Amino acid sequence: MSLKVSPRERASLKARAHSLEPVVQIGHAGVTDQIVKEVDRALRAHELIKVKVTAADRDEREEICDDIAARTGAASVQRVGKVLVLWRPNPDEEDAQG
Repeated sequence: MSLKVSPRERASLKARAHSLEPVVQIGHAGVTDQIVKEVDRALRAHELIKVKVTAADRDEREEICDDIAARTGAASVQRVGKVLVLWRPNPDEEDAQG
């Protein structure tokens, strides 16, 4: 299940993501277990990441984006062309604050 973000949170996350570069690229093989692990690792390290999806078909890219967000439990913040912005809060940092 993917996270939901409010419009205010989404705007803030989009602003933070503006200067980021994609850290994961999903190629012709699509969403594999290895890709999911890599996205999960990047989300744990950074919370907010960009993922580049190289599929040529727009509908296929949308399906891949939805799949990766659902499999990682992340919120899809923004999609611009072939780039997806994902956000998932780091549970370790939330425990430290609480």
